[in-house]
Amino acid sequence: MTSKDEQLRTEADEEVKKHQELVQQDPYRLRYHLMPPVGLLNDPNGWIQWKGTFHLFYQWMPFKTDHGAKFWGHYSSEDLVNWNHEKIALTPSEWFEKNGCYSGSAIEHEGRLYLFYTGNVKGEKGNRETYQCLAVSEDGLDFQKEGPVVRLPDGYTSHFRDPKVWQQKGRFFMVIGAQTTELKGAVVLFSSSNLRDWKHEGILIGGGRGRLSEFGYMFECPDMFTLDGRDVLVFSPQGLEPKGMNYLNVYQAGYVVGSFDPETGQYDHDDFHELDHGFDFYAPQTTEDEAGRRIMFAWMSVPDQDEQAHPTIAYRWLHNMTLPRELKLIGGEIWQLPVLELEQLRIGAAIIHNVQLDEEHVELAEVNGKALELLIDDITVTDGWWELTIGGAVRLLYSKGVFTLERKSYVDGAFEKRQCEVEQLSSLHIFIDTSSIEIFVNGGRKTLTARFYPLTNDDSIRFGTNGFATFLVHKWRLGTKKMSNNNLI
Repeated sequence: MTSKDEQLRTEADEEVKKHQELVQQDPYRLRYHLMPPVGLLNDPNGWIQWKGTFHLFYQWMPFKTDHGAKFWGHYSSEDLVNWNHEKIALTPSEWFEKNGCYSGSAIEHEGRLYLFYTGNVKGEKGNRETYQCLAVSEDGLDFQKEGPVVRLPDGYTSHFRDPKVWQQKGRFFMVIGAQTTELKGAVVLFSSSNLRDWKHEGILIGGGRGRLSEFGYMFECPDMFTLDGRDVLVFSPQGLEPKGMNYLNVYQAGYVVGSFDPETGQYDHDDFHELDHGFDFYAPQTTEDEAGRRIMFAWMSVPDQDEQAHPTIAYRWLHNMTLPRELKLIGGEIWQLPVLELEQLRIGAAIIHNVQLDEEHVELAEVNGKALELLIDDITVTDGWWELTIGGAVRLLYSKGVFTLERKSYVDGAFEKRQCEVEQLSSLHIFIDTSSIEIFVNGGRKTLTARFYPLTNDDSIRFGTNGFATFLVHKWRLGTKKMSNNNLI
């Protein structure tokens, strides 16, 4: 540990202790989602199950609720429900990362844990340098930095970051999010035999060629994996124009499905699909667990999208992760399911209501709450629309093949909406956590994710229709995850 590294760890630890009481006083603090102990959290990093333990690293700015020279924070878990906040994994202490240890991934090799991340360097005149760096650990807690292993090749700007590494056919591959010198978004491919010497194979997708030749000015956070025999590439494009119900956030996160040839480095794929249709979802990252499931976390926010208007800033913290979700590939589309382990959060048996509405609105007092899980199935809507309102700040509406999520803006108080096509609404699986909502539509075929800020004394859940509707409601009250805060240093 260098003196600079030790200094940064000490300063971050002091920041946590200084504001710990204030952070915990926030009425919008979440009960069972992963959040920073103080400051700003963004992208999930290094998401992996290693030696039976899940490790989720994250972009962390402990000194303010804004972006800057990021650390890698670190959570670990045995069960995806109870989490330990471990000591800091990486600090921006070296010349090749002095303006931030930016996003990256983890891979196991010969019993050790390898972290690949982007070292961000900014000059006095605003010029940027980028390095893809390596750090290795024997125990998953202490990491030895080995410095840059990939430098910027010709043909790209310094917006070149977020390495994701995997092994296939006896070789290692790395995808990196990039911007070409023609200012086009791209995913770039590298290969290696030893995780340290990397060959630039060229552009995998985008960059002025192929199906996504003109698809925004930057691709971030790429993630390549195999699901049900197909090769899926997840990434987050920037610079897309809104198109109907699609691309309504400042930036997007989505995927293409195709076939990757590890011998030639070629990837043939279909069209881009958004992963989530809500307000707050970005930079997803997946891993395959020891049971063979493909599990994803995402950041529950979007960069440059009114981040500094969140009311949690007054309490010295900002942003959180989504719940862990299992991915399935069905009919060429990714479906998302809350992992089964989340059932451990349930307190007691389900409260069940069989509801029939005839041009009316009802509030079911037993369903109200701030931290809860709702499973609403056997939904039948005859004529008109059907709706669900939550805390006076969120409205879910289904009408004529369109599902709508409305929320009360935390910027100006006006209601804003996101939508997706749902031919026939049959079920909703909803997780509400104080100031967040995650909605799984029709068994996870579509999802919508958002932060929202109800009046702190309003925990009402109301159902309504202007026609005739029947449905079955299961409600579970959810308990707080066990969050152990270990010494950050």
